[in-house]
Amino acid sequence: MSFDFGIFGDAALSESFVQWLIEEVLPGRSARCSRLWDYYRNPMIDNVRPAAPDGTEAESARYYIQAQEMGLPARITGQVFDAQTGITARRSAADLQRKEVVIENDIAWRINAMVDFLFGKGVTLLSRASEAARRRDIEAIITAVFEANGGAGFFQDLAVLGAVYGFADCIVRPGGRLNERLQRPSPGRPVPQDVSNPSFHSVLTMASMIALDLIEAPRALPILEEDDYRQIRYYVQHFTQCKNQTADDAGFLNRFFRGRAGGARQRQVEITEILGPHAWQRYEDRRPTAEGPNPLGFVPVVHMQNLAQPYFYEGLSDVEQLVGLQDELNTRLSDRASRITMQAFRMYLAKGIEPMGEKPVSPGRMWYTDNEQAAIEEFGGDGACPSENLHITEIRDAMDKVSGVTPVVAGVLKNKLGNLTSGVALKMTFMGMLTRNGRKQFTYGKGLRQIARMILDILDRAGVFPTDPDERDIEVHFPNPLPEDMTERLKEAQIKKDLGLSQEKILEELGYDIR
Repeated sequence: MSFDFGIFGDAALSESFVQWLIEEVLPGRSARCSRLWDYYRNPMIDNVRPAAPDGTEAESARYYIQAQEMGLPARITGQVFDAQTGITARRSAADLQRKEVVIENDIAWRINAMVDFLFGKGVTLLSRASEAARRRDIEAIITAVFEANGGAGFFQDLAVLGAVYGFADCIVRPGGRLNERLQRPSPGRPVPQDVSNPSFHSVLTMASMIALDLIEAPRALPILEEDDYRQIRYYVQHFTQCKNQTADDAGFLNRFFRGRAGGARQRQVEITEILGPHAWQRYEDRRPTAEGPNPLGFVPVVHMQNLAQPYFYEGLSDVEQLVGLQDELNTRLSDRASRITMQAFRMYLAKGIEPMGEKPVSPGRMWYTDNEQAAIEEFGGDGACPSENLHITEIRDAMDKVSGVTPVVAGVLKNKLGNLTSGVALKMTFMGMLTRNGRKQFTYGKGLRQIARMILDILDRAGVFPTDPDERDIEVHFPNPLPEDMTERLKEAQIKKDLGLSQEKILEELGYDIR
């Protein structure tokens, strides 16, 4: 069964266009996003021991391969990987045997360090409402929603998805009784409540029913305004969902395919969801399963770019910029491992001793022959290769410059203690990281403010907690990720007080909430 978008009442929303997005655009986008995630996560596939071209087992084979191996040349892996399916589809390269493969994932720790710098100490969401009681109520509501959706884990997941894929989308979904109240006619604006009022706890309970659904990039298909790429007209997501049942429970057709495949399998269905400003639909295997009106009047999706990229819906991915350098690093490390393997052990060339191939080489073993020209020559042994080591060091330095994350962030000082004798010197050492972090604070902070405004708008439309549009403005404060000397901060605060700065402003800068 095909799509039917009659509920949306929009002739510009074409069923054939959405089908084209799913069948033609999504596979390539999903493959690209999967490669980015694999380079970050570098998952391991078990029970794989590649064979040599002649059918024998490769001497350097292990029981697993890793995702980043697909970026290595075939002369090292002995495998040719498919560009679309990656490590799941591979074949042996002719006349090539697997060498020593070394994977050092320099991407993951850099991404994790970026996430720690951005959200490692959490964020503070402050209301800009004029009245102190209203600010207190609004901040309690926003905090309750984020805590119900994972708290600090939500922010870290958001940062990881954005760093890997270049952007992260969040659907704000009212659920449970809150959704039922939105579907009914508005009973009118209730009287504002105070956080100290016991009945305010019911407001927090209703607010906690709002779900913040982070959407992975491989499933996202936003339909943008033709004249403004920053505006989402409809939001489509398409993905495969595993059901808590086997294929046997899904009818004769699945049982038939199970018999041909040779074993039971978990049932999977294709989910397609379309969110519009006035209606929504959900399909399973192209069959409509649910639909209804959207009482909000807007598409409840907040889009956040990781790093701003002009004229593109997607932002800049931190992983994508490091893939080429990561492949080069793994290639050189593997080459060095192969060289060490060849040179670290003494090898012997026996001449004129028959049958030498059948005799073991071990202590206390003697060989003899009647051939006066026979000889045993020794070769091998590790040798210095300064150009190789210098090249690997330069690759790591290039990754430092591209990512802005130096080994100092991970606690690897490398005799640089002299650079960390003052707060200014520490900031200079982390300048690249701090600059990049500042750019992310702007993009993610803007997205968090939009989420907060949507939460308050939904509660207002449902008649749970009334707010005016100017009361929905939220400030997002990111704490300083660097370690601070509290004594210096207090001295600085005293100087500001002597210069006439208000006590409230000083306490706010120190992180104290006096409201």
